[in-house]
Amino acid sequence: MAIEPKKHEMPVQDPKIRARNFKEVALGYREEDAVLEANRCLNCKNRPCVQGCPVNISIPEFISKMKERDFEGAYSIISENSSLPAVCGRVCPQESQCESKCTLGIKFEPVAIGRLERFAADYHNAYSQGKVEVPPLNGHKVAVVGSGPSGLTCAGDLAKKGYKVTIFEALHLAGGVLVYGIPEFRLPKSIVKKEVETLKQYGVDVKTNVVIGKTLTIDELFADGYEAVFIGSGAGLPRFMGIPGESLKGVYSANEFLTRSNLMKAYAEDSQTPILKAKNVAVVGGGNVAMDAARTALRLGAENVYIVYRRSMQELPARKEEVEHALEEGIQFEILRNPVEILGYENPEDKHDPKNGFVTGIRVKKCELGEPDEQGRRRPIEIEGSEYVLSVDCVIMSIGTSPNPLIKDTTQGLEVNRHGGIIVEESTGLTSKERVYAGGDAVTGAATVILAMGAGKTAAQAIDEFLSK
Repeated sequence: MAIEPKKHEMPVQDPKIRARNFKEVALGYREEDAVLEANRCLNCKNRPCVQGCPVNISIPEFISKMKERDFEGAYSIISENSSLPAVCGRVCPQESQCESKCTLGIKFEPVAIGRLERFAADYHNAYSQGKVEVPPLNGHKVAVVGSGPSGLTCAGDLAKKGYKVTIFEALHLAGGVLVYGIPEFRLPKSIVKKEVETLKQYGVDVKTNVVIGKTLTIDELFADGYEAVFIGSGAGLPRFMGIPGESLKGVYSANEFLTRSNLMKAYAEDSQTPILKAKNVAVVGGGNVAMDAARTALRLGAENVYIVYRRSMQELPARKEEVEHALEEGIQFEILRNPVEILGYENPEDKHDPKNGFVTGIRVKKCELGEPDEQGRRRPIEIEGSEYVLSVDCVIMSIGTSPNPLIKDTTQGLEVNRHGGIIVEESTGLTSKERVYAGGDAVTGAATVILAMGAGKTAAQAIDEFLSK
């Protein structure tokens, strides 16, 4: 049978309709589409796709099950290495990882591994009635700080080995960045809730509204009988540019803007969480978070949403799919533009802070690309005399985040780098403090869900090796 050269398309909502609702954009494969796409896999003996997967999912094996229409078997294989298959099938950047290694991709489009993973997970969630097989407890207790992708993965892997695991989450819902950072239209919160409930079936306890470093310290966890601690607290501290006007009303960090919408449901008519439903919005940055913020602003009623990015479209760090979806929905890209000032006017009726007015625009300079910097990306150079103003009433800063210093400041002997990331041994996730491990954005700064999961998996293996001696 001849190999089809292109991936089978995944149906999506019409751009004009989805731009005004928060329902999931991508609708998922039908059963026939999944089987046809699975049949494109060459089942290579050297399995290059697995080498591109940070959690080493047995990709050819699960796809072989898909060919046989054994979708539950496919899910079982994925679950051997991934605690969050329905999440990864939606937000993992497969195009730069497993799919980038696909042999078929040398001549044709690679196999749509992510779409198949999503289908298998959704099929399981829709039809499976079985309970998970819980292993007997081995007598060891481990604490996990944070319920984002690294924490959930570490907790899941350890629970499957018989450890009594407790997750401590600062917010009122488990899921970390999966619930506060990624919008409903990309990752429905019901999917995250289902994944968390599966972990609970394995015996994982989840304690919410517990801020480690304030409610409890790392040392107090050890005093309570936990034999090892994994820190997966993420990177929730936003960065700003330090330009004039960043204190004006109508300026958000992307973290705050998305948290108000995603976690607090500020988009709902009956929500008690305030959010500025601006008519004209500028989002500064070019990553996935910037795309999420821009597309959220559009769904909140904005008429014009601009992505302001200082490099070209080719350098945009966001996933290709997210950029394409943003363009289809009408997001406008102000490329090779660098913000230099946020403009505003004073509000004399604001008795609390009359100098802190409201955003009226953002002043930008045009740029051109110069020589590559130390990371290999061409450096943007501002063009003198090229300034102009974008008229907006809201500016969202999406230029990165750093780990919150609270845990570092309350944990003696825990070393961090100059960016605030916890320093760890790469092969184990072990920190400078004995029996304390870390991974995910708390170590690397903002990165991808799958890389955070890989770090959680690495640490779980190291904790198991240490405690089972």
